[in-house]
Amino acid sequence: MTSIITGNQRDSFHIETGLGEHDRAQAMHTKLRAHPGFLTAPAPASTGRIPQKVLFLGQLTLFGIIIVQFIMLYRSFALAAACTSFVDAGVVRRQSASGSSTSSAPDYYQTKPELFPGPTPTGRPAFLAQSNPAPFASTTYIANTPLETQVPIQGNTDNGNIYQLMGQLSHYFPNPDGFGVDEYPLPENASIVQLNMLSRHGSRYPTTGSGATVLVQKILNHTTGVAGVPQVTFEGDLAFLNNYKNPLGAEILVPVGKQELFDSGVLHQYQYGHLYPNNGSKIVARTTTQDRMLQSAEYFMAGFFGLGWTDNATLVLNIENGTGVFNNSLAGYDNCPNSNKYTNTAGTNATNLWASIYLKDAQARLNASSPAFNWTLTDTYNAQSLCAYEQVALGFSNFCSLFTYQEWEGYEYSIDINFAGNNAFQSPTGRAVGIGFVQEQIALLSKHTIDEPTAQINVTLDNNTVTFPLDQSLNFFFSHDTNIMAILTAFGFTQFAPVLPDTYMPANHSLIVSHMEPFGARLDMEVIQTPSPLNGSRCDGTQYLAGPPTTYIHFILNQRTLPMGPSFPSCGMRDDGWCELSTFLEVQSASLAEAEYEYSCFGDYTVGPYGDITNGVPLTNETYTA
Repeated sequence: MTSIITGNQRDSFHIETGLGEHDRAQAMHTKLRAHPGFLTAPAPASTGRIPQKVLFLGQLTLFGIIIVQFIMLYRSFALAAACTSFVDAGVVRRQSASGSSTSSAPDYYQTKPELFPGPTPTGRPAFLAQSNPAPFASTTYIANTPLETQVPIQGNTDNGNIYQLMGQLSHYFPNPDGFGVDEYPLPENASIVQLNMLSRHGSRYPTTGSGATVLVQKILNHTTGVAGVPQVTFEGDLAFLNNYKNPLGAEILVPVGKQELFDSGVLHQYQYGHLYPNNGSKIVARTTTQDRMLQSAEYFMAGFFGLGWTDNATLVLNIENGTGVFNNSLAGYDNCPNSNKYTNTAGTNATNLWASIYLKDAQARLNASSPAFNWTLTDTYNAQSLCAYEQVALGFSNFCSLFTYQEWEGYEYSIDINFAGNNAFQSPTGRAVGIGFVQEQIALLSKHTIDEPTAQINVTLDNNTVTFPLDQSLNFFFSHDTNIMAILTAFGFTQFAPVLPDTYMPANHSLIVSHMEPFGARLDMEVIQTPSPLNGSRCDGTQYLAGPPTTYIHFILNQRTLPMGPSFPSCGMRDDGWCELSTFLEVQSASLAEAEYEYSCFGDYTVGPYGDITNGVPLTNETYTA
């Protein structure tokens, strides 16, 4: 018991156990004098014998003091032990949970242990210092940062970057071309009063069962062979495959994916940090239970707030497990069965046709180096995606230089038409998959909860201002690439609606997936207040017009303005791309009906060839009754 006694308690304890009666009296007297808060009586004038009765009373008093202090010590020890027990019990509850939480907190607040993380196998650590053959011959040395992009690509005559031609598998980069309008600074006397951000997760390993993983297994089957005897020996540029081992995990973030979200958090802190009240309150942010989604949100928060972000924000988790049982606007395809059926494969069909055209020569080259492997068109296409996955996972991939620059341009375009046909305006479920999130944004901008079942909205979360707060200036959401494409479609950004041909690549087109949905993509929706209406022609400077204070909304996709006017004529063809908020909300009031959610997601309809659908909804609704 002596080991837990400190300070005054330790002194008192030794008075009782280590000193004689006279020494105890002296020690008590010294103890009192050591604390200026106590007053000591003057020393007695006489040193005569103390009457025995007085001495007995003094001993009795001292004994009482000791008993009281012992009780106080015991209570302190018991309280400390109890607190320790509570902490240990909490740890046990968190560690022993399997499949569901045993704590009293609702599932949507539980971040550890993860309830529905999806597959989480990790790959081998990168070893770029050993595996990277850079610097390459006849090139200027460029330091890797951290991915190696100094890779010689045949046909790359204008210093193009193939890693920005990998569609949704591209490592994050700001849109280099913009969306058709100029960028303008915030005008004087205007203020940003709210930000709603929608972010994609960071770079990751391949999804389970994806084409890249199928190709890896085929390679390993041929190099391992039967009884250890390889079935094929790769030659030339493919010789690296003779000793190839699968370096990839599945689903979860790779290191640079964590950096993408952390960097995004830092960037948003610099841009919008003033919107956080910093008064001890916490904002609510929303992500899903999938491992890469949860970690993306956490890395972003760490970048925005610092490592102590849990003092500033609470994450609400939408359950994501692919069954469609749980409503989830951040993975809206799970609640839309037709989006996962043959009725929604127009984009896949278009991609297959285009791949047979742009990869014809590449397939022949690969088969020339390893005829026994029989490189199919699908294998050849999957080798391009394997380049993208290994690049973000390991920093470098030998698969990348197997293709010409023109073939990489073809790869980007193949993904553009795939997204157009499966997730955007050429898809029968393009609007329906994203409409739940759109309705949530309308509710936040209009300051009301959602109290009735709507599309894939989780009403349990959205009808409660604790989990769906209406007074926040910062609202952060985290989602997936195809879901964000569907959200842009559900908003009605028809500038991405023109049908892309599937037999050739046009000189210019607006829907470029690497510019819209790279890893770590982010859509920032700014609410801006001005002292009076702002002239929509800003090329000659800022000019306020006569009228009352006005509120605008400004969409920014990957750090470039996404203009409203081309898609919503009532917003006007402003050269800053803004739209008055009241006008925008009026336009969006029809978005739910236009999405035809029930019929699009559950209807029995047929779909014609790629390009027949141009508005993100089925052409007819004659065979379904809700």
